[in-house]
Amino acid sequence: MAREILQGIAVSAGVSIGKAFFTNRRRRSVSFEIIPPGAADSEVARLEQAASDVRDDLARARDNVPAELRDHAAIINSHMMICQDPKLIRAASQRIRDHHICAEWALDQAVEAIAAAFSAIEDPYIRERVQDVRAVAERIQTRLVGRHAEPLRTPDERIVLMAHDLTPADAMGLPTVKIMSFATAEGGKTSHTGILARSLQIPAVVGVSSLEESVADGDLVIVDALRGLIVVDPDETELADYTDLKYQFENYQKSIRRQSTLPAETLDGYRIDVQANIELVEEVPQVLDGGGDGVGLYRTEYAFLNRRTSPTEEELYDEYSQLAGLLSPRRVVFRTLDVGADKMLSEQSQLEEPNPALGLRAIRFCLRHQDVFRRQLRAILRASAHGSASLLFPMISGLHELRQAKHILNEVRAELDAAGLPYDPDMPVGIMVELPSAVMISEALAQEVDFFSIGTNDLIQYSLGIDRGNKHVSYLYQPLHPAIVRSIKYVVDSAHRMGISVCVCGEVASDPYCLPILLGMQIDAISIAPQAIPGIKHILRRTNMEECKELLRDVLSASTVSTINRMVKETIYNRFPEELTFFSSMLDQDD
Repeated sequence: MAREILQGIAVSAGVSIGKAFFTNRRRRSVSFEIIPPGAADSEVARLEQAASDVRDDLARARDNVPAELRDHAAIINSHMMICQDPKLIRAASQRIRDHHICAEWALDQAVEAIAAAFSAIEDPYIRERVQDVRAVAERIQTRLVGRHAEPLRTPDERIVLMAHDLTPADAMGLPTVKIMSFATAEGGKTSHTGILARSLQIPAVVGVSSLEESVADGDLVIVDALRGLIVVDPDETELADYTDLKYQFENYQKSIRRQSTLPAETLDGYRIDVQANIELVEEVPQVLDGGGDGVGLYRTEYAFLNRRTSPTEEELYDEYSQLAGLLSPRRVVFRTLDVGADKMLSEQSQLEEPNPALGLRAIRFCLRHQDVFRRQLRAILRASAHGSASLLFPMISGLHELRQAKHILNEVRAELDAAGLPYDPDMPVGIMVELPSAVMISEALAQEVDFFSIGTNDLIQYSLGIDRGNKHVSYLYQPLHPAIVRSIKYVVDSAHRMGISVCVCGEVASDPYCLPILLGMQIDAISIAPQAIPGIKHILRRTNMEECKELLRDVLSASTVSTINRMVKETIYNRFPEELTFFSSMLDQDD
């Protein structure tokens, strides 16, 4: 292959140089076939049998997961649930009966319908779960054509693993000691491949759309999982430069990890908590190993995805109490269900909305579907008896919603009291400030809760009126837009006047250019991706609070994004030239 540079998404930081080794290629095409009259029942039975066989295959894969990955085996359970998900199997069966088409085509069409529904979802974590559905459907397609899933090729030497996609079952069946890095054509920032790679500290780049066309088995490649690049057939200069960068990064990682358990305290003594955003209990070891002060945002949606019915109270309680126990005495903040409408809850009827991002989602959904909400609140409250837990309501727009949610919470507390079930009666309750309306009345809201978490990702999108996932307007996603900086400052000041704490969540909190501005506002905590914790704590410990306050004053006096970005880049780069080599930043757009 000729030299080429491919762009993807870095999901596990690092650099590797080695030979490409493909373990699977693009999924097979599906043919459209009409079935004979009267054959629908047998075709549906064929589909159901294939799904059942795949579920059995996955169960065997889960039971044979190697010891070093056993904590992640539960991820395979979600794929087993997809095999029974009515949104997939029942929908495909209905297509067979309605349109007299073969099972393969019906399944393919059902997957595309799910993908279309997921594409409208704001939360990237939930949106990217469609990859799980595609992966399971591909296994079912293999069974439908009369074959077992082909075992993945295993390498004889250390390699750079290439694949169209890697399912949890695939990845866990590979000899990790022989894998220097991953690169896949599919996947996004929150893919399970990324979670596994970060856990194993293996560099990984996903979403490399032209990977299969541009890379051949045995090609020499560089995986730059700092910038999200794959360099195919590098020249001698690139090899030398990347060998040096790899050495620098590995030394930097060793250095910051040695100090990761030290407090996140500035040079002049200002200390904040550095917590993690996670979706799975299996991520807790990475949080603790990286020196995290707890979990500032536990996304509870995962347990509700790709199921025949929503989880029971006991299932949720088992998950939440395990998490609280593992983290104790550190805090875990449980965010209540933040789904868009009822797209992910199989037992609810489908709700068509012209604009799901502004529709029945998060707290609005919970207030509409109180049976689901109460079940989750009971589980969270009961889990609070096993550790330090807090409760977080998302997407609060005003006092009425908040008071409704608190009223239901108090009713659930009374139910637990009557049943004699233990819980922490003083469990802190907070809200996500992520809507402009909540910003404007933040002082009133602060009088009703124990803490604020600022959801910067949504706040930026809703305040600036842009869809970050839309490539035509994504350049307008500007974290240091004057309106955003002033909004965050207003919320922090309102909270502190009322005597409550503020945690900043989202990518802004882990951006080394944005962090000093947040520090200048005297925030109390940040909650970031687990893999970012050691590096951010390292930068925090080399930061001067008074300098951050001075930078904030300058930023607040500026009126354009370009002025602020230029000012911030200059100041921060001069202070951290070496560290910034290993960080990516959102500050790549001007106004």
